[in-house]
Amino acid sequence: MVLLWIEKVEFAPESDKNCIEWEWDVEAERWGQSQMGGTDPSLGFMARYGVRSAWLEHHWTSPGTLKQVKPPSNRISSFDDATPIERRLETTRSFLDGVLDIALPKESAGLLGLQTVTDILIRRADVSERMGTKTGLSDARYDLQRVWSRLPAEGPLASRIALKLGDLNFRLGDSDNALAWWARCIRMSSSSTESTQTTSLIPVIPASPPSSPAGQRVFASALVSLSAFYATSGQLRQAQALEESALDLLRSIRAPDPPSPPSSPQTLHSLYILHRTSLISIHLAEVLYALKNPPAQSMRWLSQAAQSSEQVAFALSGLPTIHPKAPDSKIPHPPSPDAPLLADYSKSVSMKKPAKSLLRDARRSAAEAWNLLGVLHEGKGDVQSLKTSLDCYERALGWAGVASNGSGRTGEGILEVEWKALWGNYGRVREAIHAKATES
Repeated sequence: MVLLWIEKVEFAPESDKNCIEWEWDVEAERWGQSQMGGTDPSLGFMARYGVRSAWLEHHWTSPGTLKQVKPPSNRISSFDDATPIERRLETTRSFLDGVLDIALPKESAGLLGLQTVTDILIRRADVSERMGTKTGLSDARYDLQRVWSRLPAEGPLASRIALKLGDLNFRLGDSDNALAWWARCIRMSSSSTESTQTTSLIPVIPASPPSSPAGQRVFASALVSLSAFYATSGQLRQAQALEESALDLLRSIRAPDPPSPPSSPQTLHSLYILHRTSLISIHLAEVLYALKNPPAQSMRWLSQAAQSSEQVAFALSGLPTIHPKAPDSKIPHPPSPDAPLLADYSKSVSMKKPAKSLLRDARRSAAEAWNLLGVLHEGKGDVQSLKTSLDCYERALGWAGVASNGSGRTGEGILEVEWKALWGNYGRVREAIHAKATES
């Protein structure tokens, strides 16, 4: 019964015209579905059962225990191979391996469409990347390189694959290939008529953003990746120039005259772009500080990033930005680390995954921005600045899912080591304020 539900509901084709207009359907998570929905009948019974089982394991199984994964006998072993991973990811990967063992010969015999195997390779790459090991990242890169070789070098899927290959190469320490893939991604998302076969390693930022919604989203994500690369590789002036240009470009994106009110797919698109500006603003604040600019400049960008991230998180949860008990005031709404996603998104075939990921990332970037603001205020040292710093740390803790008394559990995407650092910052400043009060 559960597998039938997956077939008819989770693998149903997108029918919402607004989702299709804003191109969320082209980014939907695909598991080898046919155009009419459901698993591809050409796969056969065992492979279709394997696809549904992989989906069930991946989405409904608790992360559970960590498993020490023994590398295959034909793979060179390393210390990384002993890294524990979630058992559900290993099981999902095993199901997809079995599906591909059946699907690839059928494709070679002309019994299966190209898109089915492409979809399954992308899903397996996603699972391998989530394992978090160097071997998993390498496996993900290998599968996506196979996907790239199967695609025309244009279109939204190709540009997303190029972006992902850039990110994977960056995580694997291959900066040259990362830059080449990001450059290819930006060219494809910006203009479908330009050649994507250039060997240039330097991405060229266009004068205007792409016109299509899907192109705008992948373009914005590529700018975030480039920003992080330049900032973490010590190319601070290049990072600053890119980030300032990127912010101008992303803010120039204007939606067509919306209905009243705008549709949920349009709102999600706007929130996605807004959150990417928030991430780049955090990067710019850090770069300006590293370049010895006055801290006030970094604080301005961090304040904008914190407010934008909170705006995204509140909107996705259907909460007001102003405190509900004082609607006429300017007191912000308390952090909402556990507020559920709006039903408009959680029940959508195409939007539920990107909306859920965006909500998690917005909460995380809000915590990061408030924490960095706390660090800069703390650095001033006077009592008033310390009190402001304490407020910033408390709000960061709130978005991380931890109350100021240390109770609660961390929110999704917040590592234990991260909230311990937040709690340490809060405790340190609280003690400093107490010590100054004692002295006076």
